[in-house]
Formats: sequence, structure tokens, C-alpha cells
Amino acid sequence: MNPTVPRDCVLPDPAAVHRVRSADGTALNVEEYGPDGAPIVVLAHGWTCATTFWAPVVNRLAAEFRLVAYDQRGHGRSETPATTAGYGTDKLADDLEAVLLATVPAGQRAVLAGHSMGGMTIMAAADRPEVAARTAAALLASTGAGDLVAELAVVPAAVRHAGARRFLHRQILRSRLPLGPVTAVSRAALKYATMGPAAPADRVAACAQIVHACPTAVRHRWAGVLETLDVRPGLAHLTAPTAVVVGTHDRLTPPVLARRIAAALPNPQGLLELPGTGHMSPVERPTDIATEIRRLATLAAPHPPAAGSARPSAGGTAVAGVSAAPPSVGPVQPAAPAPPAASSAKLSAGTVGASSAPPAAGSAQPPAGTEAAAGVSAAPPSAGATASALPPAAGSAKPSGAAAGTSAAPSVRTAPTVVEESAS
Repeated sequence: MNPTVPRDCVLPDPAAVHRVRSADGTALNVEEYGPDGAPIVVLAHGWTCATTFWAPVVNRLAAEFRLVAYDQRGHGRSETPATTAGYGTDKLADDLEAVLLATVPAGQRAVLAGHSMGGMTIMAAADRPEVAARTAAALLASTGAGDLVAELAVVPAAVRHAGARRFLHRQILRSRLPLGPVTAVSRAALKYATMGPAAPADRVAACAQIVHACPTAVRHRWAGVLETLDVRPGLAHLTAPTAVVVGTHDRLTPPVLARRIAAALPNPQGLLELPGTGHMSPVERPTDIATEIRRLATLAAPHPPAAGSARPSAGGTAVAGVSAAPPSVGPVQPAAPAPPAASSAKLSAGTVGASSAPPAAGSAQPPAGTEAAAGVSAAPPSAGATASALPPAAGSAKPSGAAAGTSAAPSVRTAPTVVEESAS
């Protein structure tokens, strides 16, 4: 019997649907959800997926944010490039820039959230002035910046020879075999390669429907891009507050890739590890992804001046390391975050950049000695998470303590081990 797709994996009716032309003329399908005038969040999906992939996150955030989801070229309802020249990281960056120019008015900024190839898109576009000007914060979920084939973990560990593993992974990645209809066998294969062992059958079914809908030629051509992808130079330009999320059982972009990204970010806001979760984190753990987006939106929102402080002059001035930049995350500040669900992550003492509303009544207070960064409030913790400092990258100096307005090494947070409940 075929599992029923969970209700939260179905997108609500969009508030707007339109076509956006990229730099080379490729038409992109863009969908918007949530109230007009709310803070803007732009969602970029990954390889072989579509806007529908973001449905569980959209359903959790649509009451608070204006969510902009678009189909990457060749995916969903966007046009498919006619030749291989239409595929590449520069094309991904072109498309994101076009979507931002069309949906984020000049003078406003959005939180960008990218999953897998969507995260690579954000990194690839980070050096573009128009993208940077419209980026308030970024979330990089289940992604990598380079060395994808070398770190793939789909081939069983019994195959130990590095050369053999790379060869087999290339064959899997670049396969031209059509996926065909969704079957019990194909769902099992998809679950093994892309999801955690405890992923519910209905969520596996939701992902299978999306992945199987991707045309074989598109899947193959983007695989060729991913095989040699290197967007690490873009990380130096991603200066907006940026958080990273990865599942501990991610075989496609394993945690080692997330740790490398977090260590290279100019403005890291923590690395969240999701126990038992595979590559499809927005479907497997949408509450955690939504909570991180909410946290970043609150962090990036302009902070009102303290009582008695001078108002910033035209053009903005820096106060205690927080820039009083004119652009905001949309025209209004985001609503106060809802109390976190049991699956959301707890921020330990000293986590840099944590932000949100004060803890709800009855929640644990921060331990003595916990200090918030200047102008940033502590996020409401949830039960069960731990944290430890991310070790510095090889050759880097160990921080002796972060001054106001500077970033310390990002914390590594571990979310509670839970299975996302599917809506009935």
C-alpha cells in the first residue's frame, strides 16, 4: 500500500505566482506565501527537488513571513536550459539574483535559506553586490561548498579503497537511468541514500514524489556540475549572519562538509546537528529548520535604541558592534517567535549570535555567567540539546574571546533526537 503524503508536505495556496527571467532569459517559476508586507524569506531548494520540497517549512512560517520559493532552472515549473551551457554555479547565482531583484524591494533585505544545491546557490552568489545588499541573514542546510564526491557516504563503508569509492560515487551521481514510477523499492533506495533511518514512511513518500518528478537529463546535467563544484571562495563574501544545519546521518553532504563551512564563515551563527536525520532536513525536521529561520530573522532585524540613547544619524552608525543599517528584514520587524517545539534546538551558554524572544514561563533560565552579544538577546531554549565549541580550522589561531561586534568560532549544537510527527 502506498503511504499517504503528510498534510504539511502539501503547499498552501500561494499569495502570488509569477515568472522571473534570469540573466540568460531562462524563465523561473516563483511562488510567494504569507502576508504581503511581512518580513521576507527566500527559499532555494536542492538538486532534483522543487518548491514543493519546502512545504513543511512554509506551512510553519506562512503566518509570520512573506515566503518566496522558486524552482531552480530545469526543476519544477521553471524552464529547462537547452544545452549544457545553461548549467553551472554562475547560472545558479544568476537565478538567485534575478529572484531577489524581483521580490525584495531596494532598501529591504531577506533571510535566505538554501537546502543542498540551494545552499550552494547562496554561496555562489555571495560576492554579487545586489545579492549582498538584499541579504539580511542566511541559513545553509544540508549542503557543502566543495569536495562533494570525496565525502559522499552512499557507498557502504565495506568498500574502503578511496579510489573505488570515488569511482562508484561518480557513477551513482551521474547515472542516466530514469527513476521511473515510485515503488516500494525506489522508496527504500531513496530513504537509504537521502534520509535518516527513522524517517516516517509518509515523509519518504513525499520526497520520492518530488525527486522522481525531476527529468533524467536535468538530474544528470546538474550532477555533472556538483561533481566538480567549488563555491568555497564565496564563503568569504557571505558576511551576513549565517547558520548551518546538518543531519548526523546525511550521506550526500555529511557533517564534515557542514563543519568546514561553519569554520570558514565570516559571521557564523552556529552549526546545528540533527541526530538521526539524513539529507532531507527541511522535510525530516521542518520544525528545527523553521526555528532557525525565525532565529536568524530576529537576529537580523533592526534593534530599537535603548532608552536615552541617541538616535542614529542619516546613513546609520554602529552601536556596540551592531550596525544600524537602514535596510530591514522586510518593511516590518518579524513577529515574536512561537515557543519552540520539542524538536527545536537549545542554545548553550556562550552561543554567539543567538537571538529570539525571552524564554516562556516555566522554561529554564540561562545559567549564571551567560552573556548575550551586544544588541542580541538569548534564544528560548528547548529541552535536550547540548553544545560545544567548534574547533578552529587547521592553522588558525584560537580565539581568546570575542569582542563586541566580532564573531567567535561558531558553536556546535545538537538537537534532541526526535522523529518529526506527520500531520494527519
